Amino acid sequence: MARGGLSGSGVAVAGDESGRCPAVVPASATGRAVTMANEIGMVVAGGALTRFGRRKDGSSFRDWARQAFAAALRDAGLQRRDIDALIVASESDFLTLQLNPASLLADELGLFGIRVMRAEGGGASGQVAVQAGAALVSSGQARRVAVLGLEPAAAHLSGADVAALYSLSFDAWTDGMTGIDSTSIYAMSALAFMHRTDATVSDFARVAVRNRQNARHNPNAHLPLDIAPEDVAASTMIAAPYRRLDCSPLSDGAACVILSQPGNLPGTGKGRARIVGMGSANDRVRLAERADPGTFAAKRLAAQQAYSHAGITPAQIGLAEVYDSYSGAQLQALEALGLADDVVAAERRGVFDATGTVPTNLSGGLLGQGAPVGATGVAQIVSCAHQLEGRYAGLGPRITPRFALADTHGGIATLCAVTILGGVE
Repeated sequence: MARGGLSGSGVAVAGDESGRCPAVVPASATGRAVTMANEIGMVVAGGALTRFGRRKDGSSFRDWARQAFAAALRDAGLQRRDIDALIVASESDFLTLQLNPASLLADELGLFGIRVMRAEGGGASGQVAVQAGAALVSSGQARRVAVLGLEPAAAHLSGADVAALYSLSFDAWTDGMTGIDSTSIYAMSALAFMHRTDATVSDFARVAVRNRQNARHNPNAHLPLDIAPEDVAASTMIAAPYRRLDCSPLSDGAACVILSQPGNLPGTGKGRARIVGMGSANDRVRLAERADPGTFAAKRLAAQQAYSHAGITPAQIGLAEVYDSYSGAQLQALEALGLADDVVAAERRGVFDATGTVPTNLSGGLLGQGAPVGATGVAQIVSCAHQLEGRYAGLGPRITPRFALADTHGGIATLCAVTILGGVE
């Protein structure tokens, strides 16, 4: 499938016969790629997440925040006093029932006299926060930043209420308040994708099954299910082509990563993964106003930025954690990320399986691990870092790769954030 730069993006893409976009080059007078991996030098010092699921045990997001933060500190070999900035990712105040949650959580964590802020970008909130934290560290404004993502998406509201709330992630006037929910809008995008490609509901079911099967190896997963494509086909139709098992669950949970320059860590961060590239871009909010509602154009641009930032090509990505809010959205994301020439054919060949060349969502993704929105992007960074370091608690790649990619978005790929991690040096 032919690939090209977005109009007006200032980025040109040089493709090869495989279509995996081997070079991403900022359009400039020199025509040279900008390589910044060595300039970032950002270490994922530590990371942890709580169990994701429907937490009906009386605990709250404050408890999950404390658990994730304490575990991340232990993982990094740091103490609370070593943290000089906190960024909290949380999508909705209606779910936490708390305004100014970053200040509250800093208090809960015993962090005082430091820089505190909150990042919100819908489903992209976690990675928006991670990228903001990386910017603080790389600019020298902070030495060690804790990025904490969380969401109580299933703890106290009914599923119908949360679905209605999530519909406001789009244009509330034209979509959410008219009764159109997120599944319906995602379904329209998936149908456009199916019309343009030869993707079928069987391809979507394969994704739904694999991610739940991957989650069976993840001790923190919400839906570690042993299912078959027939189970997906038999599940309740929600909005064609999506059935219930094509949809990610409403989940509670928290995740935390600690970012630092190597010199500010015990042992100078030896044995830890690094953030080497970042990109972010937005698209039109209303699906009908896009040139192709089935294409995640902003995600493609964000990925191009991240590849250029890292000074690598898509062909060098050895594992990925992508935003699979729905089974078809995973294939749409993989296409936009340039991780296959023909994403549907690649899916059928097993490219994205655990034993494939680009194992994807070994954590289970949103479909299997779960989807506490603010925590999702942060958890992706934890998973990618631990997989690159060879110490992931769940299903790991067959061969430890040099680079991993984490991908999130808010809306229907309306706000996209892509982060590339490099392995242990």
